[in-house]
Amino acid sequence: MVSIIVGIVIAVLLVIIGFLLKRLNTLLPIAVGVFILGILFSTFISVPAGHVGVTILFGKVDKDVLPEGLHLINPLKNVYNMSVRTQEIFEHADVPSKEGLSVGLEVSLLYHILPENASDIYRNIGEKYADVFIVPLLRSAIRNVTVNHEAKELYTSGREIISGQIFSELDKNLRNRGIIVEAVLLRKIALPDQVQQAINNKLAAEQEAERMKFVILKEEQEAKRKSIEAKGIADFQNIVRQGIDDKLLKWKSLETVNELAKSPNAKFIILGDKSGLPVIVQP
Repeated sequence: MVSIIVGIVIAVLLVIIGFLLKRLNTLLPIAVGVFILGILFSTFISVPAGHVGVTILFGKVDKDVLPEGLHLINPLKNVYNMSVRTQEIFEHADVPSKEGLSVGLEVSLLYHILPENASDIYRNIGEKYADVFIVPLLRSAIRNVTVNHEAKELYTSGREIISGQIFSELDKNLRNRGIIVEAVLLRKIALPDQVQQAINNKLAAEQEAERMKFVILKEEQEAKRKSIEAKGIADFQNIVRQGIDDKLLKWKSLETVNELAKSPNAKFIILGDKSGLPVIVQP
């Protein structure tokens, strides 16, 4: 439609110029050509990727939307492109906890609109649907959920539960309007200093307790290892003790005498002391 208006303006200017210069017969065909070109250009519209086109004729919004690509439309219609891609809303809020403490939260909402609902969103909410509709609901959902939880839950594993509850409340209110919630992310949490210090002390105490459990378990395992080792040594000594008798000792002594007899060194070997073992005398 903008092209039509531009074409009309140019055509009128050409007619006026032709009239002033008394060359109307020459410029009039040019003016008509410009006007026709303006109409032709207005019949083609391109919708960019990741968008749908909402068509409007004299204030009336069409139910059907234009998908991405090139389209031939009524030149009198206006087209407003609406994104159907994933979009983000970032919100910083100071919210109350269950015990009445003020907690600072930074929340990211990821969402997209359904293409078939784009015209309804434009008609009922408007171009700035995110600021008018989504952001107030996000703020309300954050406060409604955090007021039922203690501040420490935001700082520990409870944050996943809180995030899920915010997601559920938003999804319930937005889905029926054609807006799909993809994720609610708790990005940053600022607790009062005294609460944060208390939580840190508790976490440190829990970590120390877990460390002591590990130390005790390690000592118990070491004690079991030493007990098994001592038992093994004792068993070995009992086996050796039971295997050594007088006959074995005499046999071993005879083997020793036999080896010494082969040696060239001078020596005296006296067999048969009181113990029955040989006595070796070096001269």
